[in-house]
Amino acid sequence: MTSETPVAVRPFAIQRVRVARVATISPTYRRITFTGPDVRHCADNRHDQRIKLILPTSDGSLDAMPTGGDWYAAWRELDDAVRPVIRTYTIREVRADRHEFDVDVALHGRIGPASSWALDAQPGDEIVACVPDARADTPAGGVDWHAPSRVDRVLLAGDETALPAIAGILERLPADAVGTAIVEVPDHADGAAIGQHPDGVQVVVLARGGGDVGTLLVPAVQRAAGAAVDAAAAVSAALDDIDVDHDLLWEVPEASERTERVPLYAWLAGEAGVIKTIRRHLVGTLGVDRRAVAFMGYWRAGRAEGS
Repeated sequence: MTSETPVAVRPFAIQRVRVARVATISPTYRRITFTGPDVRHCADNRHDQRIKLILPTSDGSLDAMPTGGDWYAAWRELDDAVRPVIRTYTIREVRADRHEFDVDVALHGRIGPASSWALDAQPGDEIVACVPDARADTPAGGVDWHAPSRVDRVLLAGDETALPAIAGILERLPADAVGTAIVEVPDHADGAAIGQHPDGVQVVVLARGGGDVGTLLVPAVQRAAGAAVDAAAAVSAALDDIDVDHDLLWEVPEASERTERVPLYAWLAGEAGVIKTIRRHLVGTLGVDRRAVAFMGYWRAGRAEGS
């Protein structure tokens, strides 16, 4: 008798899904609920779990989309005319028992294929999703919230692209967590996209209207961080000057078993130039330990994702 060697399950799975429901939850956000038979295997890793949504080409086709283990390399080799669009989003909620997951999409009009697709999305529309697989033996990655167990205050900040991740983190913070979450969004009513959060965490919603991204966020975060940091204990640190027009701005502390008390843990995401400015102030000026600052350039003004 021979026995077959089990095939290893990859941390992320490519699966066809369809739109089950669409709901407008604020002037900027549409919550799109996806479903499919394989969604029952979608892992609920919580916090700021990133996924990929692969959208149909202009003719509505997904036929050219590779699905094997090397799908991404194969996708890159496709001709521009048939290559589906890939965008990164945060899973807002997973209901594997109902074969569903939600994504809150920030709408930016019809300036790009992803926002246009989200504006037109209707139940029954099909796309491809790359999501964490609960059956895998190894972590899927894509979660960058790694706050130590002993932290005095948390600071979360970002623009509308980061709000779904911030909302996911807030909902899963310990009940006794203390800190501040600051989001800069186009409309004050967009705060409705934030759900529950601990009583000790103040949520600040900044409506910039037609102003430039970061105009309100940068000074607000600087004030909040300055109030939270013990200046006597702070030691400013030198930082590499990252060119956000050419290099990815992304540095996240590794998950660790740090047992010492951490005065402040910060999670920052959004437009890369804005996040670079905030990071420089926290680490370079205030002296926040860079091991306690996660900063991610989710996008760069004037550039599409992946360009």
